[in-house]
Amino acid sequence: MPAEPKSPRSVDLDLPDPLRVHRGIRPRDDVFGAEVTGLEGEADARHSRIAESVLDAESVTSIDLTGATLTDVAVTIGTTALPLRESRLRSVTLTGRRAGTIDALRSEWDGVHLQGLRIDYLSAASSEWSDVIFERCDIGSLDLPQARLHRVSFIDCRVDEVDTRETRCRDVDLRGLDAVRFTDPKGLSGATLSADQAVFHAQEFAVALGIRVR
Repeated sequence: MPAEPKSPRSVDLDLPDPLRVHRGIRPRDDVFGAEVTGLEGEADARHSRIAESVLDAESVTSIDLTGATLTDVAVTIGTTALPLRESRLRSVTLTGRRAGTIDALRSEWDGVHLQGLRIDYLSAASSEWSDVIFERCDIGSLDLPQARLHRVSFIDCRVDEVDTRETRCRDVDLRGLDAVRFTDPKGLSGATLSADQAVFHAQEFAVALGIRVR
């Protein structure tokens, strides 16, 4: 039998105890060993460095983490926008209620766990993800064109559409993802589906192979 896909490593945050309080955040901030609080409105943390910290962004309209580096960070979000373009996330948990739009273009994620989120649109074109887990997430559109995915899994998740144009997969487990449509089934090479999923998507897979279905 074919080998099972390798599972992503679990995310075990290294957080100091106690955490000091850090109120607010600004572009290029350097935050270490803190609980970041007092965020409101449209928070701007572009190109910041946050390590071994807790980031409470549940009450903001948006938090801009473009170009930011997060290491061993627990993030709680309830935003309408979460810009993560060219971000670098290592050992990060993302939990909360909602993240309307996540723009993770050209991001680098290593050991990221997203849990219990309602995401309208997640764009991660040209990104590199390793050891990423989606758990109990409800996603409208998941865009992964030209992304490189290694040890990525979904647990009890659903998505309307996944854009897999020129996606490269290695040890990607999609069996826990209830997907309505994959834009380009050829981008699923190297991923694992269940037999039921393969049957459900059989017609679009056939069309991608040039097989006429009548």
